[in-house]
Amino acid sequence: MHENFFHKLKVYYEDTDSGGVVYYANYLKYLERARTEALFSIGFSNKIVKSQFNSLIIVKSCNIEYKKSAYLEDELTVRSFVKSITKTSFFMNQLITKKDETIVEAQVHLVFVNHDGKPVKIPNEIYSKFKPYFCDTIKT
Repeated sequence: MHENFFHKLKVYYEDTDSGGVVYYANYLKYLERARTEALFSIGFSNKIVKSQFNSLIIVKSCNIEYKKSAYLEDELTVRSFVKSITKTSFFMNQLITKKDETIVEAQVHLVFVNHDGKPVKIPNEIYSKFKPYFCDTIKT
């Protein structure tokens, strides 16, 4: 069984529209923060990926489904796990929940690239640290 990364956050005034509802684009920011914290929790950061491995992790695509709204001062949890992986990229599934209810589901395709934007192999050091978070489906 795979493990999950969890990131908790609170909805602030700046995240909402005049009605106190989270603006749809801000969910993408929440997902990005959770992915950044997941990387940090395994001992890496985007700065380390850039400086030590001469790579960047970019979003190739994002499929997001908004199920329910979040509101001012709601406490949310982003659950993330690696769904599948190739030599140069991986799919991360992410769920945003409020209490025990899923309000957003997203599948994000992330690619390791060099400074010219060309895909590069995921460094073994990162791959091995992510391994416990892989779902059962691993692509070669």
